Amino acid sequence: MTFSTELLALKTLGDLKRVDYTTKPIKVELRDNLIRNLQNHQNVFAGIWGYEDTVIPELERAILSMHHINLLGLRGQAKTRIARMMTRLLDEYIPIVTGSELNDDPFLPLSRYARDIVAEKGDETPISWWHRDDRYTEKLATPDVSVADLIGDIDPIKAANLKLSYSDERVLHYGLIPRSHRGIFVINELPDLQARIQVALFNILQEGDIQIRGFKLRLPLDIQIVFTANPEDYTNRGSIVTPLKDRIDSQIITHYPKDIETSRKITAQESNLPTAQKKMVQFNELAHVMVEQIAFEARQSPYIDAKSGVSARLTISAFQNIMSSAERRVLINNETHSHVRVADFWGAVPAITGKVELVYEGEQEGAHAVAQHLLGKMIRSLFLEYFPDPEKIKKMKDKKNPYKVITDWFGDGKTVDVLQNMSYKEYQKALFDVAGLNDLVEDYHGKESYDLKLFLMEFALHGLAEYSMLSRNVLSNGLEFKDLLDSMLNINMDFEEDE
Repeated sequence: MTFSTELLALKTLGDLKRVDYTTKPIKVELRDNLIRNLQNHQNVFAGIWGYEDTVIPELERAILSMHHINLLGLRGQAKTRIARMMTRLLDEYIPIVTGSELNDDPFLPLSRYARDIVAEKGDETPISWWHRDDRYTEKLATPDVSVADLIGDIDPIKAANLKLSYSDERVLHYGLIPRSHRGIFVINELPDLQARIQVALFNILQEGDIQIRGFKLRLPLDIQIVFTANPEDYTNRGSIVTPLKDRIDSQIITHYPKDIETSRKITAQESNLPTAQKKMVQFNELAHVMVEQIAFEARQSPYIDAKSGVSARLTISAFQNIMSSAERRVLINNETHSHVRVADFWGAVPAITGKVELVYEGEQEGAHAVAQHLLGKMIRSLFLEYFPDPEKIKKMKDKKNPYKVITDWFGDGKTVDVLQNMSYKEYQKALFDVAGLNDLVEDYHGKESYDLKLFLMEFALHGLAEYSMLSRNVLSNGLEFKDLLDSMLNINMDFEEDE
């Protein structure tokens, strides 16, 4: 029998006294358990990538200091996940007075119900055991949140049923915060909470008392409060009132992944792909980097509001859509498996358009065009890591141009289509039909696998289009590559006909 099982067998306040059980304030409980974890080199926040040297140490210092905490950062920076993981630092079970609405400590009862039952039954007071997972309460701040929701109000139905006067404390219905006594209470998106509601939190944070209607209650609530918020200067929806901000002990700034590898870990961890899909579609290393580069390009794009941020959910959703695009092609062609293609990234456009907030210039372009622009920028950024710089080659007339055979082939009026539903054989044929394309990949990546070479052949076409050596047109069912000059002439002819 484990020690915790022995504890769970205790049923009364007298049983607790006989084993010399003592309760702790929640902040002391968090602190003591964190100390134990640090000494044993156990990471409570496993799976939170990129914060190992920044956010997590600051959070641990705040817990050691027994502070109320504000996690401040843009959307998609794991603020809520961090708050939820703090329950791992709570004791597995704590005793409460059975039936008490405030989860009363049997040794220090707060509510009228718990005080009365302890006074009446003494050591025979019944206790229950409260699991740490149930000691977490979360509230999203919205404009309709009221003081009654958070603090409480008079319950006229309770007064009528119990035949009590409105002056009796038992007519009170406690809100979320008092009911989180001895637990962790989280308010997400704090700036969205109306200023008058924020004011109601002052005494809870500092003095520990609450006011409900005409009642003057002294309830020394034992709560670890965690707020999450976007930087107040970055939002037009609201702000954190200064006196409340002054009462929040530690403000911790979160951030986006600083490198591709960290971003990859997050995407891999959160994508939750079906097992059958993972077996059916192979994803190469370059494609993984390309997915993450989309978000890095978006965070630097002049079309996207940097103050709003670009969530990590963008790359997660994009990765899922790319995999599904390849899976759909396999199913349509009755094939057993496929390798992801560059064209599959255009299947991620719907995952991008809903994840970014555009500035005026972006609105003028349109969300769909901005998403395609990001894909192009991503390819342009990575192209030079795999092939020579086309712009430098244009300036060096005496140097052999590795792209000349390819561009000459398109210059003869030929085109190549990479369609969404092309079978594997059709895809190979389309790429190998382009003169010089296979030779280019063999020259620079001859040791790679055959399927990666195919991917690099298509990648080269996209890269040359980004460097204005070819034209790439988006079709309803895929992509078309053709000579740049021919494409420009066709546009001019269409323009003249319109006139």
